[in-house]
Parts: sequence; structure tokens; C-alpha cells
Amino acid sequence: MSKITSAIGGFFGAIGRYFADFGKAMAKGDIFVKLSLIWWGAGYIARKQYVKGIIMTLLEAGIILFSIFFAPQYVSKFGTLGTVQFEQVFDVNTMQMVPNDYDHSFLILLFSLFCFVVWTVTFFICISVVKNAYRLQLRAQSGGRINNFREDIADYFDKKFHVTLLSLPVLGIVIFTVIPILLLVFVAFTNYDQYHMPPAALFTWVGFDNFKSLFTSGGLTVSFSYAFGRILGWTLVWAFFATFTTYFGGILMSLLLNSKKTVVPKLWRLLLVITIAVPQFVSLLLVRYFFANNGIVNTICQNIGLTGLLRNWGLINTTYIPFLTAPIWAHVTIIIINIWIGVPYQMLVATGILMNLPSDQLESARIDGANKFQVFRYITMPYMFQVTAPTLVTDFVKNINNFNVIFLLTDGVYTTTNQMMANSQAKETDLLITWLFNLTQNYYNYKMAAVIGIVVFLICAVFTLIAFNFLISGDKEGVYN
Repeated sequence: MSKITSAIGGFFGAIGRYFADFGKAMAKGDIFVKLSLIWWGAGYIARKQYVKGIIMTLLEAGIILFSIFFAPQYVSKFGTLGTVQFEQVFDVNTMQMVPNDYDHSFLILLFSLFCFVVWTVTFFICISVVKNAYRLQLRAQSGGRINNFREDIADYFDKKFHVTLLSLPVLGIVIFTVIPILLLVFVAFTNYDQYHMPPAALFTWVGFDNFKSLFTSGGLTVSFSYAFGRILGWTLVWAFFATFTTYFGGILMSLLLNSKKTVVPKLWRLLLVITIAVPQFVSLLLVRYFFANNGIVNTICQNIGLTGLLRNWGLINTTYIPFLTAPIWAHVTIIIINIWIGVPYQMLVATGILMNLPSDQLESARIDGANKFQVFRYITMPYMFQVTAPTLVTDFVKNINNFNVIFLLTDGVYTTTNQMMANSQAKETDLLITWLFNLTQNYYNYKMAAVIGIVVFLICAVFTLIAFNFLISGDKEGVYN
């Protein structure tokens, strides 16, 4: 926890220094530095960096035009998300129904968010321009040489090449990650659902009502809190077993295939790798039919008398084993199928790590009389865990969001009989991510899907921070070197 606290303190300290440098530049800078706050090109042109000054002036002019001619039509309606309802009016001139000048709530929200992002970036560009102008002033006062535009460009392919490499990825993150996440957050505070679908209808802000519906029993959707608790519990149970069964299964399978007593290990390894080679979409759909109520697995179980035995024991009350149609059976079946899918990949990873085990420690352990289990417990497993621990964290987060396995195995197969779950458009086999998908694709309940998306993000973020803080705590380097 101390590392997290230190990291947070360092983050806010860096922000403080960033704005302190800006204040220093404004306080001690000359007239051209101060003027750069209003005219971005002033500081550059004053130091004879004319091309850069013109570029910054044009960029500033573009942002001003954007703020005057584009932003107001959306930002001015951000507080209400629109007030003019969509209507069609009969035009006597064209003898056709013509739509009125209506408001589109989603476009208002989206483009307002885009404007806010542009203005936020503009704010930091403005600060950077002032600080750069002050640095140019100091260099000029000290008699240092100020680069021309061509030399600045050359620097971006030499000393500042890291900036060049990161520029495009950062821009992509802002456009394709930051903006969608912020849009998701905003939608969570609206009533955007099947009854408020633009352009036919408007949606508006509702504050924390959607969060109350998910975490409490209030609001119109009183069953959402019940469904959320059930699905969250199953999501965490699934993520735990899906991660650790494949992890330890892959290690044990690797040890087995690397054993000298195993016959034709290459053949067994090839058969396991085929599971990875076949697209998951194909294999999961086939397995779903295998385990259907009238599938081949149920036919075999009936022929060998297993179905009747389970019915006599009171474990089932049907003429088939409900592998994917009853809650408990479906949960267990999904985890077992995931083992079959996930173990081969982990086996390949473990095989690569086993080939790099410290031979000197293995030899010392044998000389000291350690048996195979002791070697595995005190040398093999600690070494494996040290190398693969970060992947365990990412695998756990990945399994929280493991859409493919759950959806392909249960969609159209499992039907809930729990009315509280059905009222919330959920099933006992759903993960939070598949529930979110069903809410958006089948029921157009975007407001609750957005809230669930925020919850999934927070769970993954908190777990990742805590797990990595635990993994990197202490002095673990050099243990096996």
C-alpha cells in the first residue's frame, strides 16, 4: 500500500511542478512570453522561429474558429441534452412529411464531450507554449543557440525520437479509448434506454438514479440490484477458477509431457496444440451442441446408466443431464470446458519456462536428497510463479471480461427461470460483460449497461493495482540468478 501511496504522491507532485513552472514563466518571462498566453506564436517569432510561430498561430486560429462556429451548437445544449422533440410536419409545397429542426441527444452528448477534450488539450498546449517561450528567452539571454525549424524537426528524429514514436499512439488512445470511456461515464448519468432513443425521443440527465437501481432496491428496476449481486458473485468465482485451473493445469501438463516416462510426448503436445489452432468460435459452438440436452454427451450418459443414477440420487429431475440449462450444472460445465481450452496455451508457456530452470539449483537439490515433490514445491513452482505472476493478473482481468466462452456456450441455450433475473434481462450464467452486451444489443438499456461498464472497469483497475503492488513489493530480484 505504501508503494501505491508513494505513486499517487509522486503523480500529484509532478502536476504541482508542472503548474509551478508555468507560474514561474509568467512571472519572470518578458513581454513576448506573457503575450504567448494570448498569441501562441509570439514567443517563437520573437526568437526568430518564424515557421513554428506561424504553425502555432494557425493552430490557435483553428481552435478559435472551432470554438466559435462548431462547439456552441452542442455545448450550449449540454445541460439539457436537447429540448426540441423530433416531429414530422407536412410541407404543402413538396406534399411530403418533413422533419423539424429537432435535437439529437446522443450527438449533443458526443460532440460536447469532443469539445471538452479539445479545450482540455488546448489548455495544456497553451501552458506548454508559455513554458517553451520562457525556455527560449533563457537560452537567448545566456547566449545559447536557438534551433531553426529544420533543426527542430531533426531533433524529433534523434534526441526527441521517443516523442515522435509516442505521438500517434497517444492520439489513438485519446480518440479510441479516452473519449469512449468518458462517453460511457456520461451515459451512466442519463436515462438513455429503449424508451428514450434518439432521434425519435430525447434523453436527459438523471444523476445517480441508475447507480441507485444497481446497488440498492430502489427505482423502477428493483430487480437490478438482485441480479447484479448474483452476476458479480459468479463473475468473480468464474474468473478465479478459470485463471487458476488453467494455470496449474498447464504447469502440471507441461511437467507430465517433459517427463522421461511419458511415451511419445510430441504427439500428445501436438494434440493439445490443435485445441489452440482451431478457432475458439468453432470449437465452443461444437462443444455446446455436444453438451446439449439431446447432445452426444447426454446420449452416452443415458446409455451407460449415469443419467438414471443421478436421477435416483436426486441430483437431477429430468431425463437428461442439464449440462448447460441448469445454474449449478452450467457453472461447473463452463469451468471444465474452459480448462480444456485454456490448459494447452498455459502448457506451452510453462514448457518454455521449464527449459530455463536453474540447473545448478536442481542439481543441488538432488544431491541433498530432495524428492520430486520437494523439487517441484521449493524450486520449480516458486520459479514459475516469479516469472508468470504478472500474467496471472492479466489472465484474471481477462477472464472477468471473457465474453467468448460464456456467450458462445450459453447464448440461446440457457433460459433463466428466476423472474427477478429475467426482469433485469440477465441469466445466472452471465458475466458482467455478457450482461452488459445483452442490455445494449437486445434491450437497448444503455444507461444500465454504462453503469455496469464502470463497475467492471473499477473492479479490474482496483484488482490490478493491488495485485501488482503485492507482486512487486519486497526485494524479489536476483532470487534465482
